[in-house]
Amino acid sequence: MPNTTKSPKVGLEAHGLTNLGHECWNFSTSMLYEEIVKRNEGALAHLGPIVVRTGSYTGRSPNDKFLVEEPTSKDKIWWGKVNRPFKEEKFQILFQRLQAYLQGRDVFVQDCHAGADPEFRLPVRIITERAWHSLFARNMFRQIADPEERLQHEPAFTVLNVPGFKAIPELDGTYSEAFIIVNFGKRLVLIGGTSYAGEIKKSIFTVLNFLLPQKQVMTMHCSANAGRNGDVAIFFGLSGTGKTTLSADPHRSLIGDDEHGWSDRGVFNFEGGCYAKVIRLSAESEPEIYETTRRFGTILENVCMNPSTRRVDLDDDRLTENTRAAYPITHIPNIVRDGLGGHPKNVIMLTADAFGIMPPISRLTHDQARYHFLSGYTAKVAGTERGAGSAPQATFSACFGAPFMALPPTVYSGLLGEKIKSHDVSCWLVNTGWSGGPVGTGSRMKIAHSRAMVEGALSGKLNSVSYERDPVFGLEIPKECPDVPAEVLNPRNTWKDKTLYDSKAKELVEMFRSNFKQFEKDVPPEIRNAGPSEENRG
Repeated sequence: MPNTTKSPKVGLEAHGLTNLGHECWNFSTSMLYEEIVKRNEGALAHLGPIVVRTGSYTGRSPNDKFLVEEPTSKDKIWWGKVNRPFKEEKFQILFQRLQAYLQGRDVFVQDCHAGADPEFRLPVRIITERAWHSLFARNMFRQIADPEERLQHEPAFTVLNVPGFKAIPELDGTYSEAFIIVNFGKRLVLIGGTSYAGEIKKSIFTVLNFLLPQKQVMTMHCSANAGRNGDVAIFFGLSGTGKTTLSADPHRSLIGDDEHGWSDRGVFNFEGGCYAKVIRLSAESEPEIYETTRRFGTILENVCMNPSTRRVDLDDDRLTENTRAAYPITHIPNIVRDGLGGHPKNVIMLTADAFGIMPPISRLTHDQARYHFLSGYTAKVAGTERGAGSAPQATFSACFGAPFMALPPTVYSGLLGEKIKSHDVSCWLVNTGWSGGPVGTGSRMKIAHSRAMVEGALSGKLNSVSYERDPVFGLEIPKECPDVPAEVLNPRNTWKDKTLYDSKAKELVEMFRSNFKQFEKDVPPEIRNAGPSEENRG
């Protein structure tokens, strides 16, 4: 088996891993393809992508994620349903059993960075049991091109991804056989029992969400792009709300599709690749992303493939709705190669409103932006998380990414408020969800219309149109938008039964109020009063 001829400065024994089989250091994409096929981990599809299966875990497993309760971090963590504590002694016992499991087994190592800005990037090491997870890490994190630099790499955080090792809940204190455990004291993440690759990238995102805000860098679950004049836009939103789709614009350069930081110097991508949902993806509606599913180097997760022709079927959801493509960002034709951008001119918050109440696009005041950022209203799209069911469900996720926020949400909201005020940023709320009624009655907003509304905001065209005040949320709704039918802009007008709309709107208002109670004591009155209220009617 090929390997490096020189020993790295920091070997695997530094992580307590000894008596291993082959150590496969920083294998290239082609070398990893060979290992994936040889080890029967995946199959080569028509035109070059590699198709893999993740077994019973086809999405993130939030109930299986824990943070170790240890002295260096425990007083800073946002403890609760999202960040559940794990005992240090339990972590150590589990780690020792995992170390024993790996003895005699081959491992794959990728040394890379998280973060495009050299001042704030995190040196990481991803150690995996399977070759395809090493390719995933190679795609998703920022590669180190210089071989000598890789040999000198000193990881500040390490992920040990071993899906073949399963926890014993009664012994280990886990929720199930799967586990994702972050230990800030040991700078180590343990992942086992699940093959879903998204756990690798999101665990490091959680780490960055803990470390960087303490350096006054805002960490964001968002996509970002830049116009021809360098004007940056960021798109907040949970998976399935359109971050990847709307940021992959042929007229704008993609900075990144999912995770970014915002420092005093501007926006920077955390990643080197994209992890896009591809269920029912079409060449007509999303041509750039569609083409990545037909490229060498792309991993297609749980995508169905004809075993004879090796052609994939992106419409087939037999395995999961959460089919994914993990590809290097260089597969997208128009990108910002260094992953760096200036301060945003526009902030767009995306929601997939399952009730069909929210306007397709509305302009936010800075106080409303902070309110809606803390609320993080959207719908859980089927398949993104285990147990989410087959239909979208209305939900709230603070900062449009609560599962990855290690610190209290008001920390991130405070940073957002400071930055949008300092740089006079225009803020928008865009509903990519339903219109004309709730799920089952209404219809999903057309991608073409969402694109046109976003283009209108980013180009400044919506600055010169008239607005009307939404009576439920107090939001400003444009009365017209180029290439969008005027009748869809006001959501109430799209409902046949206006009385039913008013009733559902009241239900949604109560959901917002109930959710926001958790933040009321920690935010100033102007933020509390920026949400929906009966006083907004009239």
